[in-house]
Amino acid sequence: MAISLGNRAKMSTSTTGTGTITLGSASTGYQTFEAAGITNGQTVRYAIEDGNNFEIGSGTYTSSGTTLTRSVTESSNSDNAITLSGTAVVLVTATVADLFINDGASNLTTTGVGTFASLDISGDIDVDGTTNLDAVDIDGAVNIAADLTIASTNKILFNDASQFIQGSSTTVLTIAATDEIDLTATTIDINGAVALNGAITGATNITLSGELDAATGDFSGDVDVDGTLEADAMTVNGTALATVIAGTTVTNATNSAHVLVTDNESTNEENLIAFVEGATSSTGNVGLEMDGNFAYNPSTGTVSATVFKGDIDAVNGDFDGTLEADAITIGGTAVGSIFSPIAGGTGIVTTGALDVGSITSGFGAINNGASNITTTGVGTFASLDISGDIDVDGTTNLDAVDIDGAVQLDATLTVGANDQGYDVILYGDTASANVTWDTSADDLIFNGAAGLVVPKDKITIGSTAVTTTAAELNKLDGAGTLKQAGLETIWVPATAMYPATTNGSSALTQVETTALRPDLMVLDFAAAADDFAQFSIGFPKSWNEGTVTFQVFWTPSNTNTDNCIWSLQGVSVADGATIDVAYGTAVSVTDAGIGTVEDQQVSPVSGDVTITNAAVDTQTYFQIFRDANAGTDTFSGVARLLGVKIFFTTDAANDA
Repeated sequence: MAISLGNRAKMSTSTTGTGTITLGSASTGYQTFEAAGITNGQTVRYAIEDGNNFEIGSGTYTSSGTTLTRSVTESSNSDNAITLSGTAVVLVTATVADLFINDGASNLTTTGVGTFASLDISGDIDVDGTTNLDAVDIDGAVNIAADLTIASTNKILFNDASQFIQGSSTTVLTIAATDEIDLTATTIDINGAVALNGAITGATNITLSGELDAATGDFSGDVDVDGTLEADAMTVNGTALATVIAGTTVTNATNSAHVLVTDNESTNEENLIAFVEGATSSTGNVGLEMDGNFAYNPSTGTVSATVFKGDIDAVNGDFDGTLEADAITIGGTAVGSIFSPIAGGTGIVTTGALDVGSITSGFGAINNGASNITTTGVGTFASLDISGDIDVDGTTNLDAVDIDGAVQLDATLTVGANDQGYDVILYGDTASANVTWDTSADDLIFNGAAGLVVPKDKITIGSTAVTTTAAELNKLDGAGTLKQAGLETIWVPATAMYPATTNGSSALTQVETTALRPDLMVLDFAAAADDFAQFSIGFPKSWNEGTVTFQVFWTPSNTNTDNCIWSLQGVSVADGATIDVAYGTAVSVTDAGIGTVEDQQVSPVSGDVTITNAAVDTQTYFQIFRDANAGTDTFSGVARLLGVKIFFTTDAANDA
């Protein structure tokens, strides 16, 4: 937060209380905040002086209305906001925290931003937050003790722009150089595929555990292949291998043992399979012959014959006719052992998925290992015991549920439906202690020892939050009518008043009505004259220091029915302040004569009376007068004042 300062800015304020200050005029010899250069919305360091009280803090200046908020850092009120009397002064100032004293040993600390044309640091620099530098030129070694992140696709450059390391995308790291990248490690371990656009040179061996896939391969030395070498075409010194063989003279023995074979994987035809003539020996020079009933179709990949004898070991087998065998095994297990559980054994063991069809009653356990059991129909079980997790994508409809362990719900739990509820009971460890949602009563009921524990300020009735504490609620136990903050009344009889020294009313007078009936204790206010009387009140601490209203109790001295005007004004005086202070603005109330001597008259309630310097812990002086010189006060008789009701507002139930 930037703090603004201004020279010689000091202003008065008539604000009272602890809230936002409304600034008045510049003090003598000083200037206003605006004249000192403070603009709307700036935060200033301020000091308040109010008699022996002081307050230092920061606040936001608002030019409209000329106000200043208060955020206290130090004060005579235990570092809280002081209660302003209405005669305080406010000035712009700097505190020790705003200044840096260069004693050669102190640190410079700021919560704002330091702006420097240049910054030369001879020692270490320790930055707890993020350092954002537009450019960095480092002449010495750099030791980075944590991860170094290069944002986006930025590069780490070496020498010039052609040599760099760059994360060119979220999945690709590019290492670039103009001529050569020299890796000096003894072993380079690459776990993924390697795509090379250039040549690999050098005398070091390249060892591959997988395949070598290259557009072309040129080997200047020998090539040693321990396994099978498979190629779409092979050349010897640039000449096709078939051409080389065709031009080579071989012996009859070689010719008779080797034949030219071509690849055919697509033609849909029955090719006869050649076999050794006579089958008298598996070696030597023998002839070939074939049988018209033994053939292979390259397109379908099928071998056909009239009969197959011996063992058949196949990855996949498709038999169009009848399969007849002395013994059949599946996965090394005799078929009889596999199908015996179906006839009532203890279990069916599978190594894959059970295909379409149905499994009816009479089976024992079905153990399919780690494979899934999938069905598009309905599984019906007398009971179902699942030792692992169960994941249901659709709706699970259970007539009754008994859950022994914890339940985790990741969505809304709904019991019943609109207009159709069901009871929900939550039991405690104590007998008969439970919480019941009773749908017949539409009530949540706590039974037995069950209780409700709610954090403070977490109860809302309607839309109103209940902010009271448990201790405060306990005070209601056995209480009768509770006193609340609000409108209060003080009765001030004429016997508690006194005539003003200047233009005063009559002295307190006792008037007998009829012997041994109520006497009148009155102050008389003459017609056609402004007579004044005074009294004082010490308002309770619960007073909200706001405006008051009043109601006049009086009796006429004659039968005139014209208007009588009563006025009231007030001022509060704090401890240590002068009592020689002007009253506030008077507020009037009009009441017409009732027409009968010695009748009780009660005026209407007045408008709001603003009391100057209103504050608690003060003595408030009031002045009541008859404004007989006002053109509308036409009551011709003496107005006899019996007393005044003062109405004021509290903001607390008591003065604690």
